[in-house]
Amino acid sequence: MNSTQPSIAVFGAAGHTGQFVVQEALRRGLAVVAVGRDARKLADTMPPGVACRTAELADPSSLDRAFACCAVVINCAGPFMDTAAPVGAAALRAGCHYLDVTAEQASTQATLEGLDAPARVAGRVVVPAAAFYGGLADLLASALAAPGRIEAITVAVALDHWWPTAGTRRTGERNTAPRLVVRHGRLAPLVPSADVPDWTFAEPLGRQAMVEIPFSEVITLARHLPVGEIRSLLNRSALQDIRDAATPPPTATDGTGRSAQRFELAVHVVQGGLSRTAGVRGQDIYAVTAPIVVEVAQRLLGPAYPHRGALALAQAVDPVDVLRSLHAAGALQWFGDGTPT
Repeated sequence: MNSTQPSIAVFGAAGHTGQFVVQEALRRGLAVVAVGRDARKLADTMPPGVACRTAELADPSSLDRAFACCAVVINCAGPFMDTAAPVGAAALRAGCHYLDVTAEQASTQATLEGLDAPARVAGRVVVPAAAFYGGLADLLASALAAPGRIEAITVAVALDHWWPTAGTRRTGERNTAPRLVVRHGRLAPLVPSADVPDWTFAEPLGRQAMVEIPFSEVITLARHLPVGEIRSLLNRSALQDIRDAATPPPTATDGTGRSAQRFELAVHVVQGGLSRTAGVRGQDIYAVTAPIVVEVAQRLLGPAYPHRGALALAQAVDPVDVLRSLHAAGALQWFGDGTPT
């Protein structure tokens, strides 16, 4: 850990995704402050030398103390409908940039709308959904699109298995808000339809039956891209996994703690009558969130970082450059139109 650098506070550090984020930040030589509600769990899960602080959502002063002298707060604790507002507000009070890893549409929308003005006053950025869900599709679509009106964006995700964490299950129980898509250029409630075409992914995933189930990327894409229609598709077998109470949580299969899960996320953009597709492949949607959000946090630490306010991920950073960095580091395999060499 480099003590000369400003610290990154990771809220929910002892959780499944939070531990990956802490490990990634330390791997990059960044100073980390681990924050959570349970001091014993923090002590049991954090590597030696990591500063640990406790905080409660219902106690704003405890959040202020936890984020003191930090530069970036990464919120890994869902459900984000409960945590994003208090943690984001405390981050700004402490003079920190705020990032989270939500897949929840309602929390993403509330964060972008509710924390934009406070972030501008504080001279900081607030970026929800800087993760596998939300962030990756936002980066890919923004990398593919040219300036001007976009007819349609389709996001297609396939997982060979979805082993949900306890946090994912809690979020699913809490997330009862109507799901949104973009139709005719506006956010609109999803109208479920059986008319969803299959999608062919690379092997071993291959041809998959899909269901329309939008995540936070719909909100972030609609925030900054002039697009007529946005659809988000997930393979049906993954949805069946997460809806089955008997599906176990992820199990580590390597020294980094990653599960064996394989994924592919593809984005199809239609613009000016032309179609372009790009995507990413990799291992473990929870683990891969760590290099995404830490890559962004590291960029926010730069002394010349120029942006302010509540932003979608592709507004906050250069989408092509971030994708290229993640590809080069081996975190993701980027394929399709505009693939880096």
